[in-house]
Amino acid sequence: MRIDFHPEATSELEESVDWYKEHSRSAEHGFILAVESAILKIKRDPERFPRLDARCQSCNVETYPFQIVFRNDGGRILIIAIAHAKRRPKYWRDRL
Repeated sequence: MRIDFHPEATSELEESVDWYKEHSRSAEHGFILAVESAILKIKRDPERFPRLDARCQSCNVETYPFQIVFRNDGGRILIIAIAHAKRRPKYWRDRL
């Protein structure tokens, strides 16, 4: 299964990693591992995650207040957002 990132999702990931890096190296490392773990779960079984609408699903990032919003296009997963769970709900919808 191929994993692709929307350019804005890549930016969100980089900004979040930078924020954690400024506050704690261990938090930065933990965040990166948690995101990687969530992406692996999505890749293994994308259908197990709840739907946000007809096209998008989400996977929570363990220990961190983020969710990965993605679209399953059959043989390809498109990560639409690395969204903070408590800010601006559904802001990513215009990326579809």
